[in-house]
Amino acid sequence: MEEKFNRLIFIPVAAVLFLMIGYQYVCPADSNACYFRTDDQGLFQRHSSGFEALYPEPDGDEDLPSKITSRFNFTERDLDRHVDFHIRGEDVMVFLHIQKTGGTTFGRHLVKNIQLEQPCDCMPGQRKCTCHRPGKAESWLFSRFSTGWSCGLHADWTELTSCVPVVMNKRDKKSAPKSQRNFYYITMLRDPVSRYLSEWKHVQRGATWKTALHMCDGRPPTQDELPACYSGEDWTGVPLADFMNCPSNLANNRQVRMLADLSLVGCYNMSSMSELERGRVLLASAKANLRNMAFYGLTEFQRKTQYLFERTFGLRFIRAFTQINSTRAASVGISEKVRWRIEGLNALDVELYEYAKELFLRRYQYNRQQQHQEERLRRRQERQHRQRMHRTYLAELWRLGGGGGEEEEDEEKEEKMAEEVATTEDYSSQVVRW
Repeated sequence: MEEKFNRLIFIPVAAVLFLMIGYQYVCPADSNACYFRTDDQGLFQRHSSGFEALYPEPDGDEDLPSKITSRFNFTERDLDRHVDFHIRGEDVMVFLHIQKTGGTTFGRHLVKNIQLEQPCDCMPGQRKCTCHRPGKAESWLFSRFSTGWSCGLHADWTELTSCVPVVMNKRDKKSAPKSQRNFYYITMLRDPVSRYLSEWKHVQRGATWKTALHMCDGRPPTQDELPACYSGEDWTGVPLADFMNCPSNLANNRQVRMLADLSLVGCYNMSSMSELERGRVLLASAKANLRNMAFYGLTEFQRKTQYLFERTFGLRFIRAFTQINSTRAASVGISEKVRWRIEGLNALDVELYEYAKELFLRRYQYNRQQQHQEERLRRRQERQHRQRMHRTYLAELWRLGGGGGEEEEDEEKEEKMAEEVATTEDYSSQVVRW
């Protein structure tokens, strides 16, 4: 009698557990895969996993071209950028801020918009923030808004690489050799014509950057090596034609100059080699330094810049980046002839930007593919885990119910049925994503 009662109890308990396990196949608890709907599309709606929430798709105004025109040969090593940034250790992030590339906005993101265990302390009314490591009075960020212009106003690659280690060791009161600290350089680039026009408008309003040091090989350039384009305090109200006509204007090919190793071409001594050879060496150096940087972004692709930074450093921004196209440069109307002139004056920057843009978009494409593979692997592991739990439950229920010699056969049937359910689930998720 008691054995018969146990069998009667076993049947409804097993049915309930089987339904619960089946529901876990379709709607795992930690994935938000299903939710009730009130519209005419049905009761349930498939959703991507929580993994997508960490790396949301950029807005539609930044759609990736279906086919990227290939001009340059990039290796997987060039595309795969993942930095194990030890914010608690000795690592330092160094922001190389090129004028009129959106660097001010990006710099503020670094000090005010990153989710950190110990956020940067930004006091109202102060230009600089205190960005200390957790539990240490040491800075993990070298930038305008954290350490100020410690290596000079808008210091370039040549200046930063020789200055930053010395300055950071002095600030942190360390005597550690340079080899024991990792310095991760990052920067922003912009379309050369837009950047050039933006700099012209900025200079027209009174900007000079005349306090910049331009240090190279231990000394600044002489007056003969870098003559001024104007007399007086500034160049306020300069017409575009005059701005373009100054041969020593540092706005010309600024991005290449600030990213290259200037010691390779005799710094600012223009007589050390021909103009053609100088341009070739500078461009090659700028490409190599940019490619080997931990990260760079493009002003024209704000959301993709955010995505790649997060993927590279494993850090998350609090608020999404905003794409602003209504800039002062965009409001300047120029003729095709003037545009060609600007492109000619910035021929090296144009070549660098084409290189940088292709590498940037390929890195984005590569990271999206990597993310999808990681997501598929995670789903497969979750599915296998649920299948193991399912078989364990069935075996335990069968044991409690007094199963006989057909146990192995029934387990094989249940395993086959679980595999069919898993296959259906995977196919459904693929259909939604397509």
